[in-house]
Amino acid sequence: MADNIIIGIDIGGSTTKIVGFDLTGGERRLIDPLFVRAADPITSIYGAFGKFLDLNSLTLGDIRKVMVTGAGSSYLSKPIYGLPSEPIAEFKSIGLGGLYLSGLERAVIASCGTGTALVYAERGMEPQYLGGTGVGGGTLVGLSKKMLNMDNVEHICALAEGGSLDRVDLKIQDITKSDIVPGFSDIMTASNFGKMSDLATREDIALGIVNLVFETIGMIALFAARNYGLRDVVLTGNLSRVTQAEPIFSTLNRMFDMNFIIPENSAFGPVMGAALAGIGDEE
Repeated sequence: MADNIIIGIDIGGSTTKIVGFDLTGGERRLIDPLFVRAADPITSIYGAFGKFLDLNSLTLGDIRKVMVTGAGSSYLSKPIYGLPSEPIAEFKSIGLGGLYLSGLERAVIASCGTGTALVYAERGMEPQYLGGTGVGGGTLVGLSKKMLNMDNVEHICALAEGGSLDRVDLKIQDITKSDIVPGFSDIMTASNFGKMSDLATREDIALGIVNLVFETIGMIALFAARNYGLRDVVLTGNLSRVTQAEPIFSTLNRMFDMNFIIPENSAFGPVMGAALAGIGDEE
């Protein structure tokens, strides 16, 4: 296997994702991605790298190069274990990873992390950063901490499973008899938290927060996709794996004739894109 592995590393503030592609025999075999938490980025980087090598029975000699992306990559001041290391712009990683996971030729990719970044990607072309929104996982945690005294995403989303939006969100049917989108006035949001009731439970509030975050992401991604004449939006990043993501985006698909896609391994889209950028440099 010597010198046939391209590694991608996505460095966050306290988490790191790592993945590899084995190019042995001219193929491109994915090595299962890994997610590691640590107290600081440098600890996270080296912890993830060491664990990845150990789990996959790899040595430093098996690694051809390391492609590094993510907001925390600026903390890395020298090559990892002396291996050839290259920085990759995060928007490029997002675009390449989204196309790889979805199998699409072109799409808008939404990277749903602490905030949300939008990228237009088309095979054979350089991905384009479109902007984004500060609404994302950080919003979910921040509002939940203030309103529910909770800051664990898994716990917040588990609580939300028992909630209802009827005592939280104002719906189209609450303010007009017109059916703006036929068949959906009873569930289409007119105002997030616009119907906040004194009787709303913690579960209702948790669901309202989750719904606010995903509807915001969904609508800005929808507008971006329409600007390119597209229906396809690929969702990647940690937040895309939240339990409520699939039903909320499925509803948006039906309402607006969109195709929001949450692919397998969606949380690892950007780090896969980083590794793929390294492969592309050699092709």
